[in-house]
Order: sequence, then structure tokens, then C-alpha cells
Amino acid sequence: MRILALDVGERRIGTAICDPDERLAVPLSVIQRQGREADVQSVLALAEQEEVGALVVGLPLSLDGSKGPQARRTEGFARQLSARTSLPVELWDERLSTAEAERYAAARPRRGRRGTTDALAAAIILQGFLDARRSRAGEP
Repeated sequence: MRILALDVGERRIGTAICDPDERLAVPLSVIQRQGREADVQSVLALAEQEEVGALVVGLPLSLDGSKGPQARRTEGFARQLSARTSLPVELWDERLSTAEAERYAAARPRRGRRGTTDALAAAIILQGFLDARRSRAGEP
């Protein structure tokens, strides 16, 4: 099944998707935030367009594992998504994914691609989710 991952920021939502075999996550697109209801509609339209079977939302926990204001906002966004779709919506610890994406993007600069880091962060979140799931299932 294909899974859509979200890196929910204050101005943009980075998105990533995996292959049907759930092995490889790739950056997909960036949604410019326009308000929670419009954002939810945009995500659900993308999920339908890409024919995904689940959504993974990166949860920005603090380094000590606590939930700050952004994590609580993200949980609210995930709850609203879940209320509007029959797709499973899972939260996934995204600690350091944005920093990792920024390091990767800085090492491979691309001009004129604002928001690329957001989609890359979503791919990092999704790859972590996929790898953990395979590991729990005892797959290589």
C-alpha cells in the first residue's frame, strides 16, 4: 500500500509518499498553509489523488520526548484529518528530521526550490516509519 507522510509546519506542509511495497519514501510536494480546514482538504485531496492507504503525520516532540506547542498543534491537525477520512492516521516521532533534511539539502543545493526541505523532511519521517515497521515484522 502507498502511504502519504506529512511534515506539518507553520507555513508549509511537506509531503512524501512510498512505493506500493512500502520500501522507499520519496519527497512528493509542498502544500502552502491556508488555514486548518483548507489544509485538511488539500491533504485529503492529495491522498485521494495518490491513492494512498494510510497517512503518517510527523510529531515534533522535544528532544526529551515532551510535547511542546507545535506538537500539540500537530496532534490537533492529525485528529482533524482522522475525523474527515476513513484512512488510518498515525503520528510518528519526527525528532531531528527537519535538521537532517536541512543538512542534506545544504549538501546538495538547488536554486529556486523553496520548501524542498519540507518535502524532504516528510520523506525522512516516512522512511523511518517504514524501516521501523519492517523491523518489527522481522523483515530486512
